[in-house]
Amino acid sequence: MSWALLQLIARRLATAAVLLVVVAAGTFALIHAAPGGPFSADRAVSAEVETALAAQYRLDQPPLLQFASYLGNALRGEFGPSFKYPGREVSELIAAGLPATLELALYALLLALVVGISVGALAASRPGTLRDRLPMGAALVGICLPAFVLGPLLVLVFGVYNEWLPVSGWGELAGDKLLPTVTLAAGYAAYIARLTRAGLREQLRQPYIVTARAKGLGGAAVILKHALRGALLPVVAYLGPACAGLIAGSFVVETIFQIPGIGRFYIQAAFNRDYTLILGLTLFFATLITLFNLLADLLALWLDPRQREAL
Repeated sequence: MSWALLQLIARRLATAAVLLVVVAAGTFALIHAAPGGPFSADRAVSAEVETALAAQYRLDQPPLLQFASYLGNALRGEFGPSFKYPGREVSELIAAGLPATLELALYALLLALVVGISVGALAASRPGTLRDRLPMGAALVGICLPAFVLGPLLVLVFGVYNEWLPVSGWGELAGDKLLPTVTLAAGYAAYIARLTRAGLREQLRQPYIVTARAKGLGGAAVILKHALRGALLPVVAYLGPACAGLIAGSFVVETIFQIPGIGRFYIQAAFNRDYTLILGLTLFFATLITLFNLLADLLALWLDPRQREAL
């Protein structure tokens, strides 16, 4: 690993640390500015009990002191106890829901990559023909159709009307996991298809591709052996935001299909004003997004020698 690459990673991590502090501060300010509190929805309690609860969770301290204390604990990986799940730490709730959320995001990412790259390569191989227009038209529909619309439609067609697939839970891959995966992956597959097509169209006009064809290589060999690697650079650049979107988008999908993931806790925490759970989940997802973006940048450097030379 070169010194320039190490410097790049160090700069990205330093920037990410500052951004995480900003995200934590913004989230803290927003949840404390919202009307109500973590115990406002509970049954009416005496002033003594309310004071005791505030002291137990350090809500009686000044906001700046609360934030400084929380940030110090978060740096050690301690997100504090949940206000609405007595006796449970925020880290425990994250660990309980994380496997399902990551599994759903992984399945959706793999499906989006396979379908998107295949459809994009197919469209780029015959530009302007029906083989190009039909997939790109379908991709445009996929981009415009959000998960909260596509999910209920799939539930109605495949679950309610025809009873082919289950519409809730998280069990077998071929059963419970199919509809949520398709719902979450559809929009990202459409984006990847269009990015792959655009990248391939640009690569197929390069001189080295003309030379390869002049040597007698067929269309499939030219695309797979020569053009595809360069054409995937826009897709790789998109992977960082895509991974972040897949995790955030899983909140909606988890709610539609009743999947026991982190999205369930996040939505409930927002309604319940569970300050520590909201902050902990926000910081956790912000950290994941930062790591995904860094990995996508490193993968782009590996694929593109021009970027490595520019370091």
